[in-house]
Amino acid sequence: MSVRVLLVDDDPLVRTGLSMILGSTPDLRVVAEAGDGDEAVQQVARHAPDVVIMDIRMRRMNGLVATAAVLAQPRPPKVLILTTFDLDEYVFEALTAGASGFLLKEGSPQEIIDGVRVVANGDAMLSPRTTKQLIGQFVAARANPRRARAQARLELLSDRERQIVTAVAQGKPNAEIAAELFLSEATVKTHITRTFAKLDVSNRVQLTIFAYEAALVTP
Repeated sequence: MSVRVLLVDDDPLVRTGLSMILGSTPDLRVVAEAGDGDEAVQQVARHAPDVVIMDIRMRRMNGLVATAAVLAQPRPPKVLILTTFDLDEYVFEALTAGASGFLLKEGSPQEIIDGVRVVANGDAMLSPRTTKQLIGQFVAARANPRRARAQARLELLSDRERQIVTAVAQGKPNAEIAAELFLSEATVKTHITRTFAKLDVSNRVQLTIFAYEAALVTP
């Protein structure tokens, strides 16, 4: 089955370019487009895409507000933020709200294709160097109460779960984590699912943000 994609950007030329890139692959299909966040929410309800490529800075409802609205729907798609600026607080806030990763508009066609596939698959975080740099920078700038709350939540995790959260935050895939900890991939996935529930997070990006906030990893 092909991955159904919704494109959201207030520049029609950007949407056209993305549509051509994704249309060149047999496993990705653009099912709709939107020119602002409000239209994006409507198109998600209408077309039920698997992945939304969301521009962060739009003249009407911006991508941050739209991301929160899209992810609040009963069966939300994955959201992949598209941005011009890699170190952008709006992008960090969208990741905190539940977006699965982000891409730079200047990225290559293959990076965009791979990003959509990774996010659609759901079992691996889209984590280029700039993602970890972004998270590290903005978490470091946050007030101490956020760190105190995150460190208090660490008490909910077992030692093994802390090891796995740290490895996820370092950008390691499940296979590598399993090899390092002498576990099966299925066991790693089970531990990650449990940490999602314990920490009330929805994806690996949010788990990474938590790890930085709790100082399990540092910028």
